[in-house]
Amino acid sequence: MAIDPTARIHPSAVVEDGAVIGPGCEVGALALIGARVTLGRDVVIRNHAVVTGTTEIGEGTVVFPFAVLGEVPQDLKFKGEESRLVIGARNRIREHVTMNTGTEGGGMVTRVGDDGLFMAGSHVAHDCQVGDRVILVNNSALAGHCVIEDDVIVGGLSGVHQWVRIGRGAIIGAVSMVTADVLPYGLVQGPRGHLDGLNLVGLKRRGTDRAQIVALRELYQRLSEGNFRESARAAAETAEPGTLAAEVLAFILGPSDRSFLTPQ
Repeated sequence: MAIDPTARIHPSAVVEDGAVIGPGCEVGALALIGARVTLGRDVVIRNHAVVTGTTEIGEGTVVFPFAVLGEVPQDLKFKGEESRLVIGARNRIREHVTMNTGTEGGGMVTRVGDDGLFMAGSHVAHDCQVGDRVILVNNSALAGHCVIEDDVIVGGLSGVHQWVRIGRGAIIGAVSMVTADVLPYGLVQGPRGHLDGLNLVGLKRRGTDRAQIVALRELYQRLSEGNFRESARAAAETAEPGTLAAEVLAFILGPSDRSFLTPQ
């Protein structure tokens, strides 16, 4: 066990031998920190939270009561392999959130970026790769092997099917089931989620140049006409490098085992 002398550990907390607790950390009453856990500087583990498995948590992240991080995957193929959960810096992981370690079939690591907000009851399954500034709203769930790029919002009570990719800046409305890839800056809503435009509110909040937004809207209209992938390939031939439209097209034409949600 390696506990920095500046860390504050409640007397009723259980910190197993082998755990690494960094400077300025706080571990609350009745919390459990497993033997293969590493907490970075100023991590706060609130009362009754559980951090177990081979789990790393980055600087300044706060874990709220009854969250369970680093437990084994909910995957019947898992045979006890030594997989990991890596959580970045300054995340807010609220009550009853669950995040599982990876599996042999998915690269052995579940990874969460920086500055995310994971609201009460949300779930990150095995082998997910979650970017920075992601928000999972209450009781939303990511199935195994999902890729969630930066600045994505997943609405409350929504589910994302295994292996789905959600591109940067997309927003998923509440109570939606996402069964196919979502292009960057897309807007998805409906019980059986469908692509319903662009996340214009998010683009404007980030101060996106108006010309870029206009170009994205024109691209979306083009993708709405005819075959989705064929329209994307045609648009890519004339897309200006470095633009948001070029980013969207690269995402669409990139490798994926799944189809896309397309405009209705």
